[in-house]
Amino acid sequence: MTKKKKHKLRSREWFDITGDPSETAGYVERYTNYGISAAELRSGKPIIGIAQTGSDLVPCNRVHMSLVHRVRDGIRESGGIPMEFPVHPIQETGKRPTAALDRNLQYLGLVEVLFGYPIDGVVLTIGCDKTTPALLMAAATVDIPAICLSSGPMMNGYWKGERAGSGTIKWKARKLLAAGEIEEEEFIKLVVDATTSPGYCNTMGTATTMNSLAEGLGMSMPGCAAIPAPLSERGEMSYLTGLRIVDMVKEDLTPSKILTREAFENSIVLNSAIGGSTNAPIHINAIARHVGLELEIEDWEKVGFKIPMLVNLQPAGKYLGEDFHRAGGVPAVMNALLKAGKLHNNALTVNGKTVADNYDATATKDIDVISTFMKPMIENAGFIILKGNIFDSAVMKTSVISNTFRSQYLSNPDSKNVFEVRAIVFEGPEDYHSRINDPQLNIDVDCILVIRGCGPVGYPGSAEVVNMQPPDRLIRKGILELPTLGDGRQSGTSGSPSILNVSPESAVGGGLALLKTGDILRIDLNHGSMNVLLDESELKKRRKNLKSVIIEHQTPWQEIYRDTVGQLSRGGIIELAAKYRKIKKTIPRHSH
Repeated sequence: MTKKKKHKLRSREWFDITGDPSETAGYVERYTNYGISAAELRSGKPIIGIAQTGSDLVPCNRVHMSLVHRVRDGIRESGGIPMEFPVHPIQETGKRPTAALDRNLQYLGLVEVLFGYPIDGVVLTIGCDKTTPALLMAAATVDIPAICLSSGPMMNGYWKGERAGSGTIKWKARKLLAAGEIEEEEFIKLVVDATTSPGYCNTMGTATTMNSLAEGLGMSMPGCAAIPAPLSERGEMSYLTGLRIVDMVKEDLTPSKILTREAFENSIVLNSAIGGSTNAPIHINAIARHVGLELEIEDWEKVGFKIPMLVNLQPAGKYLGEDFHRAGGVPAVMNALLKAGKLHNNALTVNGKTVADNYDATATKDIDVISTFMKPMIENAGFIILKGNIFDSAVMKTSVISNTFRSQYLSNPDSKNVFEVRAIVFEGPEDYHSRINDPQLNIDVDCILVIRGCGPVGYPGSAEVVNMQPPDRLIRKGILELPTLGDGRQSGTSGSPSILNVSPESAVGGGLALLKTGDILRIDLNHGSMNVLLDESELKKRRKNLKSVIIEHQTPWQEIYRDTVGQLSRGGIIELAAKYRKIKKTIPRHSH
């Protein structure tokens, strides 16, 4: 049997430079000032970075500040040396103007750390929405062994004896306030009381979606995604993750060997089955581009539309993250998809095993929370990708279409799944909030609320504002939702069947910029189209008269971001960064 050649650790280029004691001493000496010996650093043990996203500014990931001790235990026991370091903070509910603005900044920062420091492998402490894609994007660019560790969802929240999901309860409270059923202070108390423990959103929002998809991609240990943050199992998973990353370094098991086309298609299928967020295509496509794969926005419908929804979680369902974990979490969903032949079963994962190896015997423990493939919650639960004469692509989440919405807009026997609506156009969320209750707009059920100037360049960063609710007077009449359209995004915790992530955005000349209040839009879900009912000559006239958007930068990063970012359909990445791949192969020049 041929013995596998042992590869040289990258950290040796810092701590054990043959024939250059001066450079070796320069790198070694300062790392000894907190108790690590020169002998340890030069022992040949792998240096394992721990990319720490937890802090007081990032409460969704703050539990990682405690979990890191178990990660360290695992790394040490497996023969590695842990080195924890901070990454730029991103908290979805704290960062203004939007957390999406900083996803690419966190990516850039982590790339520079992994490339420029003596790190052989890295544990990615993921959790809050944008931290998961940002860290995976960076790991893909550098391509050193990497493994994800989720912070986990919060425990269940309750209001009046019913489950109250984080994020989702806020949208419900808005309608209750508009209807006059609660006062402002009760609104705040209702939302705050739904936050019960450490962890991220316990609904199937973007956080639970992206942590689930990280596992579906093969980048975290089986069962990692769904364990609630406070449970002892989360600490055990942290220890196992620390153990495993050291072996991954020894095996040279890198992201490029895991993040294959098959893995990405598995993640699309999984997203449909869990009723995942419309933010998933943006982030998954971004990760794919940094790996060097072209995952098209159309692939989300081609691969995922006919997959049924199996997970009964808010906002599309009833339950919350604690229930999801008890029912079997991602492993139970993967098992159902595997048995139905919907997954690439030979896709490799971080534990060195295939999808088939990991999920062959992980059936659901509660069919009310995670149903079987043959008796799903919803058939054909994937996204529809729309295009037409005012945009190249937009996303619509079919699994959150309510019976009321379907009856009002999609059930005409002469044109099923086809409807026409009158546009009410808003220039951003401030304009929406100031004018939504203006009686002169004459908003009724035959209208669509349109918001623009909210994309990557326009906002900047692409804000979660498309899930607009109707005027208060309609809500009081029991009309709780209208069709909505925008070049921004919406929270994954929202149950609005918005048409969103419009590309190209209005700020760069996209067709939404041409719309006027009163225009009639025709949406045809059968053919995946959305068009404004204007002739080409009128559209050309409007484009000719279109004024350039005046962009005002408020920080240096905003200007850099706007000058480098792409559109949502292609992941909204720093476009110039896509050409940098497997950069670990280059050892940086010496610093002194």
